[in-house]
Amino acid sequence: MTAERDLIPLNLCVLTVSDSRSLAEDSSGDYLVQALTASGHRLAERQLLRDDRYQLRATVSQWIADDAVDGILVTGGTGFTGRDSTPEALLPLLDKEMPGFGELFRAISFDEIGTSTLQSRAFAGLANGTFVFALPGSTSACRTAWEKIIQAQLDARTKPCNLATLRPRLKER
Repeated sequence: MTAERDLIPLNLCVLTVSDSRSLAEDSSGDYLVQALTASGHRLAERQLLRDDRYQLRATVSQWIADDAVDGILVTGGTGFTGRDSTPEALLPLLDKEMPGFGELFRAISFDEIGTSTLQSRAFAGLANGTFVFALPGSTSACRTAWEKIIQAQLDARTKPCNLATLRPRLKER
């Protein structure tokens, strides 16, 4: 008989990428903070930055260099407009991409928004042992990603496997 796993609270950062919102108007970031804390995780830090690839890269680089940070949830900047630069900013920081995340997110989103999901460049990966999830800026997209993908994978009780229990082995060489 196998023992039941316990929740492993993770330290997560939330970064909102927006040229048009302030923290007071950041419903997507608010949702992610509420969702992660309701799931038993801890908010390590929260920021809102303009869509500037170098500022994004600098902030996320700081967080992935911090051994106390287990994961980063980024909302915004994943679309196709001229200002959307989250993938360009953050993909170079990843040691490993998680292609299945973007594929699964778009497949689930198709049921909600149809072919408009093609405009999403949502992605996830691993950087210095830190999970990085880049989500669209809409609150509904953040809700879809959290409730249908991320929440279960950051929960050590999810079987048969999950990202949370991999955490101690992520920096193996």
